[in-house]
Amino acid sequence: MGEAAVITRDGLDALIAALGTAGYRVCGPTVRDQAIIYDDIESSDDLPEGWTDEQEGGHYRLKRRDDDALFGYVVGPQSWKKYLHPSRQPLWRATRDDAGSGFTLQPTRDPEQRFAFIGVRACELAAIGVQDRVFLDGAHIDPHYRAHREGAFIVAVNCGEAHSTCFCVSMETGPKAFEGSGYDLSLTEIVVDGGRAFLVETGSDDGMAMLATLPQRAATDADRNTADAAVAHAVATQGRQLDTRGLRELLLDNLEHWRWDDVAERCLTCGNCTMVCPTCFCTSVEDASALDGSETSRSRRWDSCFTLDYSYIHGGSVRPSTQSRYRQWMTHKLATWHDQFGSSGCVGCGRCITWCPVGIDITEEVRAIRDSERGASPES
Repeated sequence: MGEAAVITRDGLDALIAALGTAGYRVCGPTVRDQAIIYDDIESSDDLPEGWTDEQEGGHYRLKRRDDDALFGYVVGPQSWKKYLHPSRQPLWRATRDDAGSGFTLQPTRDPEQRFAFIGVRACELAAIGVQDRVFLDGAHIDPHYRAHREGAFIVAVNCGEAHSTCFCVSMETGPKAFEGSGYDLSLTEIVVDGGRAFLVETGSDDGMAMLATLPQRAATDADRNTADAAVAHAVATQGRQLDTRGLRELLLDNLEHWRWDDVAERCLTCGNCTMVCPTCFCTSVEDASALDGSETSRSRRWDSCFTLDYSYIHGGSVRPSTQSRYRQWMTHKLATWHDQFGSSGCVGCGRCITWCPVGIDITEEVRAIRDSERGASPES
């Protein structure tokens, strides 16, 4: 693996077309509702040409760039789990027979389609790897996730910029897609002779075969240096840092820390952070029945550990307070996820900070607890 070449925008269009011809459902970033939204694409004309994003705690805006970059943004509110782990997943449907004496149960069959994702950032690629461990690597494989995930063709895009809520460097997940992290092809957008081009690197046999079909030229040292400089710029402009040394033990040793009460005074328990997180996987099931009793169905839908009912059992909720629910989310994400899945549940994309209505910052919460362990006062 690791072959490199340079393609132009025409080559990118040829890639999208070739994937469509091969039977893939090609999905990528688009601009809709003043945000970067993942949707079906047919050519590079559908990509966010000339757009970038402005992000801070509780703040997101798209604004125009002064160039025609196709991948000049970072990440929007959606992640690729909208396709692999959909927000609503039908499970089964039962219909009453004509005689009215029984039901026929029909498990849901997932559509036989293969996805091709264009523009997967390194942090998102890491998030897909995390969800693979959750849904595919354990004793109980999720058949719906497997049906969506199998055969997916992933085109990663290395970041040339970072926003102020990014901290993927701290989590060792980006901003460049690591070899062996699951991509078939990776792109780094560069400027060559005043025009847009892409340094393409292969990560799989399928990626090598696809690249061989595209109009291309061999990558030069100058191309590689330009691509490396773009990634280095993204590293240098990371807006956040998270000290992960001993983080699991730090959090589990401070389950009654005053900071949990402090954050609870600001948290709205809206669940935004879990909805935009590319690794959160909590779900619940709900049933629906026809009014005449002829049919019933069951679906799985995204849920959040921030909702009062999520931990409800006979007698009440296990986590009735805002403090306990925020603590559950953060300690699971950064600590006990290691016990369950052998990795952190955070990839440093910063979405939970950007899309929190009150701008609660997971990196700041960790820093406050760590500083108190070092003897710093709450006010400092």
